[in-house]
Amino acid sequence: MLKTVFLTICLLPLLACYKSSHFWKDRNTIVHLFEWKWSDIASECENFLQHKGYGGVQISPPNENLIIDGRPWWERYQPVSYLLITRSGNKTSFEDMTKRCNAVGIRIYVDAVINHMSGRDGVGTGGSVGNASHLFFPSVPYGPGDFNKKCSINDHDEHVRDRNCELMGLKDLDQGKEYVRQKLVEFMNSLIALGVAGFRVDAARHMWPSDLKNIYSRLKNLETKHGFPENSRPFIYQEVSNMDREYSSLGALVEFNYGKSLSNVFRGNDKLKWLVNWGPQWGLIDGLDAVAFVDNHDTQRDTHTNPLTYKDAKRYKMAVAFMLAHPYGTTRIMSSYKFADSGQGPPADNAGNILSPGFNKDDTCTNGWICEHRWREIYNMVQFRNVVAGTGVANWWSNEDQQIAFCRGDKGFIAFTNWGDVGRDLQTCLRKGIYCDVISGGLVGGNCTGKSVTVRSGGTAFIQLGALEFNGVLAIHAKSKKD
Repeated sequence: MLKTVFLTICLLPLLACYKSSHFWKDRNTIVHLFEWKWSDIASECENFLQHKGYGGVQISPPNENLIIDGRPWWERYQPVSYLLITRSGNKTSFEDMTKRCNAVGIRIYVDAVINHMSGRDGVGTGGSVGNASHLFFPSVPYGPGDFNKKCSINDHDEHVRDRNCELMGLKDLDQGKEYVRQKLVEFMNSLIALGVAGFRVDAARHMWPSDLKNIYSRLKNLETKHGFPENSRPFIYQEVSNMDREYSSLGALVEFNYGKSLSNVFRGNDKLKWLVNWGPQWGLIDGLDAVAFVDNHDTQRDTHTNPLTYKDAKRYKMAVAFMLAHPYGTTRIMSSYKFADSGQGPPADNAGNILSPGFNKDDTCTNGWICEHRWREIYNMVQFRNVVAGTGVANWWSNEDQQIAFCRGDKGFIAFTNWGDVGRDLQTCLRKGIYCDVISGGLVGGNCTGKSVTVRSGGTAFIQLGALEFNGVLAIHAKSKKD
């Protein structure tokens, strides 16, 4: 059944229009299916994501990349052409994915690598030559005149260094040149024609805002044949640091400080009680400009930022639950594969072909895939976020230390403990009845598969949450009510 799409329709290519995610009205949250194949993403849209309330998928870069010995994940960020052929699939499988995902209300966002080309010589996943030594990429084609001059990052002031010099040896394109702009616009417009809803712009802080503004303004409207209303502009969220807020006038930003600060809190290095003013007062950008996340494919491998990841599952699920319970930003979930080495590529066979995830009876993944988006505690909180949409935080409570609870309007209630047991009456803001905790279980066939909470007249309930329980969270909402 066709459902109504909730988005901002732009009559003109105004910059503010690049901040609409184009989620269906009963959906939220982007899941980054890192290194998944297009055919597997299509199946996941149909068989899982649409049924759990997810709104979209961020995919790995779809254009041809250099083949690197050992097949590390970062080879996907070493472009040699804009041909749609990678280990994830080709143009045919890409278009099949966008068609099938859009049909069930799951939007596709491309990780667009437009700052640079490969920093090494070799052959790409589609057979194209990458001659980085001579700045020659014939399948585009790009030549020496299309790149910024090679420079050391120590020779320039901050902005010139960041925007004109090579990032980790990657060959830096000159987006100020009309020919380069044309090629990038052609690439991105070809993806729009295939049904994508937007772009995560990789390394945006390493490009001049004026150049990006020019490129974005030349992108086509989203395709109506893929279910987007007329005059819909692509959702653009840019990889920048917290110091680069000037980019917020161009589109949304990925808010790196979000996961860094939230991880620090749930690691116990700060008190939960201080989350009462979570948002800009913590130095975060305005939520309307932000894509919020606990970890991503870069930070989970970064020992310096040290965010929570799947490797500290209990605290990680608590942080993600808070993110999904709080109204700040457009939320994004990381879906990982198991890794021991920071450069390790996705699960693959001996020939280097990416393996498809397998699935257990409890929906979790096998074959080396972690699939955090399939953890019950996480996908049930995605549904929580859908139920409470449009409401604010109300009736905040804390024990002035490491326990907090709050309502989302009169639609939901959530409690956390990061130290000590909770056992007291709290205001849930919900109607009288028995509610199933969606963290320890859920409402299935009219019964609770986990804990239950009895809400009295007036909305109060006795909340029990032990510090040593498997999860440090309890959450109930209007649609988890038994009677």
